[in-house]
Parts: sequence; structure tokens; C-alpha cells
Amino acid sequence: MEKQEVDSKLQERKMCGRLLMFPLPAQGHINPMLQLANILYSKGFNITIIHTSFNSPNKSNYPHFTFKNIGEARPTGYPTGSVAKGGAASKVILLNKVCFDPFHDCVKRLLSDSSADDRILCLITDALFYFTQHVADLLKLPRIVLRTSSLSAFHVFYLYPILLQQGYLSVQDSNSEAPVPEAEPLKVKDISQTYQIEGEDLGMMIAGMMTGTKAASAIVWNTFEELEQSVLPTIQQNFPIPSFTIGPFHKYFTASASSLLEQDKTAISWLDMQAPLSVLYVSFGSVALIDKSEFFEMAWALANSKQKFLWVVRPGVIRGSEWLESFPDGLQEAVSERGHIVKWAPQQEVLAHPATACFWSHCGWNSTLESICEGVPMICSPSFGDQPTNARYVEAVWKVGLVLENGIKREEIERAIRRVMIDQEGKEMRMRMSCLKKKVNLCLMEGGSSYKSLEGLVNFILSL
Repeated sequence: MEKQEVDSKLQERKMCGRLLMFPLPAQGHINPMLQLANILYSKGFNITIIHTSFNSPNKSNYPHFTFKNIGEARPTGYPTGSVAKGGAASKVILLNKVCFDPFHDCVKRLLSDSSADDRILCLITDALFYFTQHVADLLKLPRIVLRTSSLSAFHVFYLYPILLQQGYLSVQDSNSEAPVPEAEPLKVKDISQTYQIEGEDLGMMIAGMMTGTKAASAIVWNTFEELEQSVLPTIQQNFPIPSFTIGPFHKYFTASASSLLEQDKTAISWLDMQAPLSVLYVSFGSVALIDKSEFFEMAWALANSKQKFLWVVRPGVIRGSEWLESFPDGLQEAVSERGHIVKWAPQQEVLAHPATACFWSHCGWNSTLESICEGVPMICSPSFGDQPTNARYVEAVWKVGLVLENGIKREEIERAIRRVMIDQEGKEMRMRMSCLKKKVNLCLMEGGSSYKSLEGLVNFILSL
């Protein structure tokens, strides 16, 4: 975002204090925190972003913010790039340990250096950085939590002790299609995927997040009330602190400058040459990994689907391969005939493009929200964490997409592509997505639910 664009939104109030913001160093967590920072800057607050050396934001994209680096603060074995599937909970726990001292010292210095004209009002930290509540308590500074998942997914994490006690995490039932009454509309298989067996670390991470959130002054959500109104009262009952549903964050400003990966603009020039609603966009985000066999199944399914496609194949996404060198003879030619492959794409632009008809996604929350905002139906291949919940809501609650129930199998993928892009079923999904898109636009307008919630958040911060 250009500084001039942000400055143009500073009509309402003068600078009224400083906020310290601390994102978890993973793409899906950095993006919403920086988007929230821009939103709050436009409302008159000065912003300081505290960050680690690895996965640090590009400061040149945010000349209107102050940045404070607390050093490497990386646990042994932590992968450069992201909190990845497999051991994610243990890595988050380690981050909470190694960041404590440098973060505490940084905030303490900032407090001592602050002036009456630029008073530090509060901390805003990722919910997974639960150690920051102790720092906030020690330094007598209010802390607001940003949760980067959906309300629904957070509620499923909250239910972890109950679901564990009921035996839903049993390995024997990991592929069961049976419903989970405690967490409708999820199936047992969704619960197994959500929690990925990680022993005690998973329970410890969830307990830390829940305890830290309950002790916070408020929660900010990157969602909007009309999308998840059924679960909001439950969240408010379980967490009796103010909840502000002010999303979707990325809709407040037209530009996004928080990607950690270089975007390939040929994706847009290629889309410009395609017919309206003719392209399947495929991207599994910045974290998910796939096996070579799954990659080949995806490739053959895309080639056999007879549909145009834009495919993001992130370097390193295929286990054991750097990029596309593992393509067998004939497959790359079959794929090239109908598709365009890039290492990373400007996703919001792709989804807003008139040629884009469907989004095959891992169903991370940022991607899901972006698809809803542009009215693009989805094919869902969730992997872990909040993704299975998001995918099930896409299919069963909002009815704007399909879940690939049996993993990456070419025949099922081909059927799903036909159902969403060709059949009447897909047209009906697109109509429902169109309704959700209209609700997004309404919630952000003056008097809308997110507009009012943001005003409430601003007033709450000023009252601290």
C-alpha cells in the first residue's frame, strides 16, 4: 500500500497514540496483522511492528510504520519460511519460549522511550503468541488478540479437550464420515485432519492460546458477522471479552504489499487472454506440501479436465523436488497445452479477474475469504489446522464449493472440476457466492456490521 493511499484515509481524527503489533512469522499470519495495522493507521493510530529476523516484513512497503527487530529468535530446526504441517505445534511452543526475553526487553524499551504526545496504548499480538499476555501483565500494558482463523475454526480448537475425551482423535477413526454432534457440520475425518497427531505439544499449544485469549482485553477477528453469525454468540459466551468482527481486512485497501514471495505478473497477462469464467485457479498457499504422486495426480487431472487452468507450484511444495524437474515425459506437454504454471501469483488480482471461474484451494482462511469476496466457487483440499473446518463450511454451510473427500485422486478431481465449472450445480454455487460477495460489500459500508465493529474497536482502544 502506498503511503499516500493511507494518508488519504486520515480525515476522521488526528494521531491519537501508538499501537505495538507483533505477528507470528508465517505468511498466513503476517498478512492479516499488517492489513489490520493499515486499517488502524488509517483511523489515526501510530504503528510499531515488532518482528523477528526471519520472515521479516519488507519495510520499504510500509514507510508509514516503525519497525523493531527482536533478532533471530528462531528455535533449532525451525524452517525458514513458515509454520509447516508436521510438528507445527512444537515449533509454535518453542517460538513462545525463545521470543519471551527479546520481546519483553523490546517493549520495555519502547515504553520507557515513549512520550506523552505518542503514548503507547496497547499491544496487539497474534493469538498463537500467547506468551505476550505475561509480558503485557508484567509491563501493565493492555493486550488485544488477533485471531487469524475463522470464528468456526477457533471454536473447534476450543473444543479440543472435549473431542479428545470423546475419542474423535482416535487413529482408527481418522477417515470416518460420521458426523461430530459437538462440532457440526464437521465429520470425524475433519477432526482428525484438524489436529494432526502431535502428542502433548498440540494440547499445550491450544491450551496456551485459549488461556492467553481469555486473559486478553479483547479479540479482533478477520471475518464478518453475516458469514459466521451462528457461532458468534458461542464465542462471546466462552470468551466474555469484547469481540470485534471487522473483516475482511484485505477489502479496506486496494493494494497488498505483505507477500513474502515474489509474485509472477505473467499470471494476469495470461488470464487477460482467456475467455470470461473459463479458468480454474489452483493454489495451495504458502505452507502446504504434497508428495510427488499427489502432484502427478493433480497434473493428470488438470490435463484431462479439458479446462483452462492457472496453477501455482511453489518452489519446494513437492517433497523431494526443487520445482518441476520431476515431471515425467509427456505430462508437462499435456499440462502446458491448457495451463499456465507460476511459482507465485498475485492472488487477489487473480480471483478478481473476469476469466477466473473456480478456485482449487487448501482452504486457509485468507484464501477462503478472498474467494468469497470475489464470488469465486471453490474446490477444497484441506490439509491441517483450520483448513478442514473452513472447507466443510464452504461445502455444507455456505454451499459454495466442494470438498475432495478422498485426497488427491485424479478421477475425483476431474468430477469436481466438471461439477463446479460446467454443471448446473456450479452455477448455483456461483449464485450463492454472489450473495455472499454482496454481503461483504454491505458490511463494510457505513452502518454495516464490520464498519460499526471497527468504530467500536477504535473507541475501545482509546478508552484503555
